[in-house]
Amino acid sequence: MSKRSGFYPHVGVDACERTTVSQAGAVVVLDTVRAVGLDRELSSALASWRKPLAVHDPAKVLCDLAVMLTLGGDCLADVALLRQAPDVFGRVASDPTVSRLIDTLAADPERAIEAIAVAAAKARTAAWSLAGEHAPNFTVTARRPLVVDLDATLITAHSEKEGAKPTFKKGFGHHPLWAFADHGPDGTGEPLAVLLRPGNAGSNTAADHIADNPCRAGAATRHRPGPAGTKGPG
Repeated sequence: MSKRSGFYPHVGVDACERTTVSQAGAVVVLDTVRAVGLDRELSSALASWRKPLAVHDPAKVLCDLAVMLTLGGDCLADVALLRQAPDVFGRVASDPTVSRLIDTLAADPERAIEAIAVAAAKARTAAWSLAGEHAPNFTVTARRPLVVDLDATLITAHSEKEGAKPTFKKGFGHHPLWAFADHGPDGTGEPLAVLLRPGNAGSNTAADHIADNPCRAGAATRHRPGPAGTKGPG
């Protein structure tokens, strides 16, 4: 049983004859999107990209792609995983519609990335606020700053992908630089920002560390005053 709530149906439990629902494990992700308001913030941020008679909200399409990745997909066409379960994911855009949206956003990448980053930052603010004392910024002070770990990771490319270059480990691919909020010894790293880079980029390139600074990009947030700290690549 499901009821519409935001982008996605609100899935419940009943005693109907149908005993299984495909990809129901993604419900926790959908509930998180709803709880932190990512659907509302992203829809507002991308409003200028939505055509007057468009059926699909660009924000819903991007949320669907993100959910698809959590289900193990690795290309745009894998959004078909969601299309098979309308009771869970609602109406999902066709492959041509998804591709057209990506092309449209790619035509003005800086503005699109900024809009998405602003929406994500607002959703993170809500998430950390809901987390209360469990949020990584709850006890942030000048003496106890929020630690941000920067980590460059090699990603192998098996063909001539855009930006793929030889790596220092004699491989071939990309070398993205990630920024993670340190949740301390009892937690894990929370991704804040990522900078896509060619495989020959260095791990300790200062300019890249500055560009990938989540505080500069608005990806980090705090509800108590205090500076953010950084820690070098791990």
